Amino acid sequence: MRPEVRASGFSLLPRTLAARVLLILGGGLLLAHALSFALLFYERATATRSMMLTNLEQDIPVSVALLEHLSPEERMQWLPRLERRTYRYLLRPAQPGTPLASDRAQQVTALVDDALRHRYPLRPRAVSASPERYEVELTLADGQPLTIEVTPSLLPIARWLPWMLAAQVALLLACAWLAVRLVTRPLARLADAAERLDPAQAGPPLSQEGPAEVAKAARALNALQSRVSAHVTERMQILAAISHDLQTPITRMRLRLESLDENPAHARLMDDVDQISQLVREGVNYARSANVATGASVRLDLPSFLDSVVGDYQDTGKPVQRIEGDHASLQTHPQVLRRVVQNLIDNALAYGGSAEATLRIDADGRVCIDIMDRGPGIPEDQLEAVLQPFHRLESSRSRSSGGTGLGLAIAQQLTQSLGGALRLSNREGGGLCATVALAADQLAAGTKD
Repeated sequence: MRPEVRASGFSLLPRTLAARVLLILGGGLLLAHALSFALLFYERATATRSMMLTNLEQDIPVSVALLEHLSPEERMQWLPRLERRTYRYLLRPAQPGTPLASDRAQQVTALVDDALRHRYPLRPRAVSASPERYEVELTLADGQPLTIEVTPSLLPIARWLPWMLAAQVALLLACAWLAVRLVTRPLARLADAAERLDPAQAGPPLSQEGPAEVAKAARALNALQSRVSAHVTERMQILAAISHDLQTPITRMRLRLESLDENPAHARLMDDVDQISQLVREGVNYARSANVATGASVRLDLPSFLDSVVGDYQDTGKPVQRIEGDHASLQTHPQVLRRVVQNLIDNALAYGGSAEATLRIDADGRVCIDIMDRGPGIPEDQLEAVLQPFHRLESSRSRSSGGTGLGLAIAQQLTQSLGGALRLSNREGGGLCATVALAADQLAAGTKD
């Protein structure tokens, strides 16, 4: 089979569904709005042109006939009265210009000629192209030149019209944003609920309010969460029951082996029994960690907490050091957090020979407890895999060193029950750093020591 090739071209569409829907809906509304106003202004231009032609056809014969019957002195007095918005009469020759180029100018000239019944030779000239202005010259009966200056233009718009257009655009965009929010907000809640879904714990059910489609999806997600939680609980109960029931025959095997004479085979059998016993104990601990009873949370001073845990190891002669770091208090469950830290310190002692513990606050404001060692570390491609149950590395973290592949898995489950996350990373210069990152919304206060 040919490998699937996935295109990684640049997309002009935004990444989020809300932005895409808003872009399409808002863009469509704005385009329709612009088209409506384009048609409106086109109709306005057509009506203005028709009105100007009608006025010319009716007004010019009367005005020219009136000027013909007036004396030269009276003509000057009547010119302001005969002036219109788009044309006016001038008692002078037309200005120098070019032949008419636009169809509208030629149509107006022909209309003037028809209105005057072709009694006057017309001499049209285009005086200006932008704004458009052209003059039509004729000669009255007494020899005085008369020029009709035409300046076509649309009817002026009201001052409030641009503000009204802007208000309509704002209203359209607001409606589009509201519609997108109503559509995508339930989807965002579903996505958040899916991210919070914990197979080991039955979380609060998702609200089934909203549109019918969203309510149906919420019911399906709640049912899925219940089935997954019940399935995991059943498997953990089976694991806990088997691990608990194995302790009795293992104890009998140990007692019978202790009654036998000591020899190399006896020592190897005792070592095998010890490893089986450890595996069973950690199996029980792993099953219990999936449904740990946290109880009520308390305010915990984390520097004092770490000092207490490290001090317990130092009292027994273990090489565990406390490195000064940040200060923070946290609303959490001390016993569960202690088990997490102890598991990580035991892991560091087993594979690194020593451990270091420190407290810091990361860039996102989360409380981070770092447990570090100088052991062989873990290959980068195995950092996620070692957090899975019964996963062991063959080279250094094998059963010969006492590992069963459950220590880190237990620490991870307990950390998740506290609402945090367990991350592993290799240290510069060798060794491993296990970080317990607790959610930022649990942080009460954090300052440097």
